[in-house]
Amino acid sequence: MSALQAIAEEAWGVPLPDWIKALVIQCDRTSQSDVARKLNRSSAMVSQVLRKKYTADPAHIEERVRGLFLNGIVICPALGELPTHECQDWRGKARVFAVGNPTRTRMYRACGRCPINKKEADE
Repeated sequence: MSALQAIAEEAWGVPLPDWIKALVIQCDRTSQSDVARKLNRSSAMVSQVLRKKYTADPAHIEERVRGLFLNGIVICPALGELPTHECQDWRGKARVFAVGNPTRTRMYRACGRCPINKKEADE
């Protein structure tokens, strides 16, 4: 067992949630900073999540981990099958209408009607 896994188990309990275990495995393979770069988040945030000290709702981090490391997918009404982290990125971009890029325009409309986006807005 790695030191990072021991830290995560102490914080999260045994067994670890599958997405935390995937995060630990990826950090052990490379580094926390490399994993943070892949997640497009800070290494401090990764560290806080692993230690269960992240004060915000970790659902958005879980979604990114699932998309990148656990092959999590969603069915997008505009793009079809999409990794969950890419869906999350498109939802972020679609909050603002942008002229000049047909895909951004299509995603602005699609994300506005998408049940995943509506659920996120309700929470």
